[in-house]
Amino acid sequence: MRQLNFLRASLGVAAMLTVVAWLAPGSAAAAEHEIKMLNKGDAGIMVFEPAWLEVAPGDTVHFRAVDKGHNAASIDGMMPDGAAPWNGGLSKDVDVTFDVAGVYGVRCVPHYAMGMVALIVVGDPSVNLERAREVKHRGRAKQRMAELLDRLD
Repeated sequence: MRQLNFLRASLGVAAMLTVVAWLAPGSAAAAEHEIKMLNKGDAGIMVFEPAWLEVAPGDTVHFRAVDKGHNAASIDGMMPDGAAPWNGGLSKDVDVTFDVAGVYGVRCVPHYAMGMVALIVVGDPSVNLERAREVKHRGRAKQRMAELLDRLD
């Protein structure tokens, strides 16, 4: 009898913890996405794939270093206020959680001028879209980022 009561109590606690975890804000809704860092992809050489990604606030993006020599870093001026910049290590995967709505520019530092950029839209892009459009890019990144931003029109 004592063992049965203990088992019932344990199951009750487990059920309660499951309900609490389920109801916790953001715990059930957050998703994980992946962007590959590639020497060559569908859009050409030195690319993030996909280069355009829409996520919800609280989602995490896993930047996977498929090919060596790449990293994923935020672009100055292309993040909403309150968002933390990041700079992943060369040839290393990096996870970034996007908690603040807006537009985020991403670059591979060594291949930025070659156009290795991406755009992540978190929730409402209008939060910082105009400021993001004002950022000046160099080399091929200028054209690729303009194409990505044009998708928001």
